[in-house]
Amino acid sequence: MRIVVLTGAGISAESGVPTFRGKEGLWRKYDPRDLATPEAFRRDPKVVWEWYNWRREMIAKAQPSEAHRILAELERRRDLRIITQNVDGLHQRAGSKKVIELHGNIWRVRCVICRVRYYDERVPLEDLPPKCKECGGLLRPDVVWFGETLPQEELEEAYRLSSEADIFLVIGTSAQVYPAAELPFVAKRSGARVIEINPEETPVTPYADLSIRKGATEGLREVLDQL
Repeated sequence: MRIVVLTGAGISAESGVPTFRGKEGLWRKYDPRDLATPEAFRRDPKVVWEWYNWRREMIAKAQPSEAHRILAELERRRDLRIITQNVDGLHQRAGSKKVIELHGNIWRVRCVICRVRYYDERVPLEDLPPKCKECGGLLRPDVVWFGETLPQEELEEAYRLSSEADIFLVIGTSAQVYPAAELPFVAKRSGARVIEINPEETPVTPYADLSIRKGATEGLREVLDQL
């Protein structure tokens, strides 16, 4: 039995990482469309990097939640794959190995000149904006910004896994950001049992076989016996 899990900001909120759309989310303090876009980066890369430095410092202080650890343990015992919209790397820190990152990783940088990618987990990054260690070009966070397409290889794998799932868990995502929001419906059409864990209703709720109005950890505890 293959279990596929789609996670969103809600699972990391339990680690103290603010969501963009929650009541205490970053949407209420900043407009990411002014910062997380290619246009903003071309206009003022230092300001964009100052914001990402702040986000990296915040995430560095966070620890994987119990929900992250439950999924890592399930991966060791079952055929389980994780598809995440998060860029914080907390699934990997919890021990998960099979993670598809649809929106990139905040700890990875990419050169705008030579396109090389590598991890740089220094906190904070100094001498902003940082430069490529290979060619000296400007580095940007290796995350998907507004107006950019998702990485094709990861997206294709996510669709394939969703279509092959026996159980599809949707945890802590608003299900409003496409194409990731389509994955539960791909799984449903392919015959998977869809289980949603979210304190709030989402577009997935009417179509889920089971919808649990709880946080990630509490909800996962509730469905463990079914997995």
